[in-house]
Amino acid sequence: MAATILHLENVWKIYQMGEIEVPALRGIDLEIKKGEFLAIVGASGSGKSTMMNLVGCLDLPSKGQIFLDKKDIAGFGESKLAQTRGQKIGFVFQQFNLIPTLTAVENVMLPLEFQDVDTLIAKKKALELLNLVGLGDRIHHLPSQLSGGQMQRVAIARALSVNPEIILADEPTGNLDSKTGQFIMDFLSKIQDEDGKTIIIVTHDLNLVKHAERVIYLKDGQIERIEYNHKSKGERK
Repeated sequence: MAATILHLENVWKIYQMGEIEVPALRGIDLEIKKGEFLAIVGASGSGKSTMMNLVGCLDLPSKGQIFLDKKDIAGFGESKLAQTRGQKIGFVFQQFNLIPTLTAVENVMLPLEFQDVDTLIAKKKALELLNLVGLGDRIHHLPSQLSGGQMQRVAIARALSVNPEIILADEPTGNLDSKTGQFIMDFLSKIQDEDGKTIIIVTHDLNLVKHAERVIYLKDGQIERIEYNHKSKGERK
């Protein structure tokens, strides 16, 4: 059985709106296995974005514990949180979040440079990843010279650059046509299968959940239900 990579225990996130406390997450308990493909689904206001921020080490819980590789991030300071995020989690966003003044290869090199990787080594790695996502002929293009699908592929290459254990994708096909979106989801499935990456997608698009092994449905800050898809690792092997 696969080891647990993320474990949320009675996790609450409460926002202060003046004198009023607004709970965005209420007592979440969840284990995510290493190498799992998980989808977090919910309507606007369900708490899925808050959950993504906590799972991605972008924020800390108000109450409860979040164990990443058995270390409780709830006690981390901002510096330690940023370091953990930079080493273990690759992010893919709906808006791509590429630096507009940097070329494709420079965007992919960026996380490596934040980790003080030698420039030549970072460039070699970035070129390998851009070839992997089918953009070997676009390495010197700026984001403005790329299509939406190409920008998302650059974003995936950037997410993979530090060889993270977890890929966290927030509405990864939201700005793409259906064909390109299918390519992105197939690619995420491929790196889960071949590289053992843990893939977590956060979405309101029910068409995407068929790629996941397990689907977590959130409502009003709580897990409403969990569904399992036939795409389990045991059946695939």
